Amino acid sequence: MPVPPDPDAVLMLRVKRGDRAAFAELVEKYKQPVMNFVYRSLRDETEAEDLAQNVFLQVYKSRSRYRRTAKFSTWLFTIARNLCLNEFRRRSRHPAESIEETHTENEDQPQRQYEDKSQMAPPEKLLHRELAQKIEEALAELPENQRSAILLCRQDELSYEEIAGILDCSLSATKSLIHRGRETLKEKLKRYLSTGDWSG
Repeated sequence: MPVPPDPDAVLMLRVKRGDRAAFAELVEKYKQPVMNFVYRSLRDETEAEDLAQNVFLQVYKSRSRYRRTAKFSTWLFTIARNLCLNEFRRRSRHPAESIEETHTENEDQPQRQYEDKSQMAPPEKLLHRELAQKIEEALAELPENQRSAILLCRQDELSYEEIAGILDCSLSATKSLIHRGRETLKEKLKRYLSTGDWSG
């Protein structure tokens, strides 16, 4: 049975021929998934917005080199991950800037929390929000390759084979990264849910 053509790849081939409407369609479909992936990788909202825009800029700039050898989403998230890795390298070369950015972001945090509390959300919502925050913190503590594997796994469009292609590793190594990452998250969250303790 023939594999149905990837509609996004068809759109990208139109972009390659200069069709801006096709590009706008791809941006509209993928801007939120890309933004989510980048934000959860970098944990910096402003930086994530800029970098997500750069992902689509890179897609457009690379349109002439696009080859329909894989699904469009695989190609797109490969670009997104490479730009995230470049940002990690930049931060490691300029740690003072990163500390300053984190410090500024943390300064804004109490104000946001105050606003949230003033809305008097029901206790269940507050607990749900706190748990969601702990999941994000636990994700942020994972090694980059495990975190990327799990974040890519959340994209419904991507198969394990496609995630392996994005991470540039074997299928078995990809499955292992996802398994180890999930086990670490589970252990961390289990301890937090049973004791309320987040240390260790």
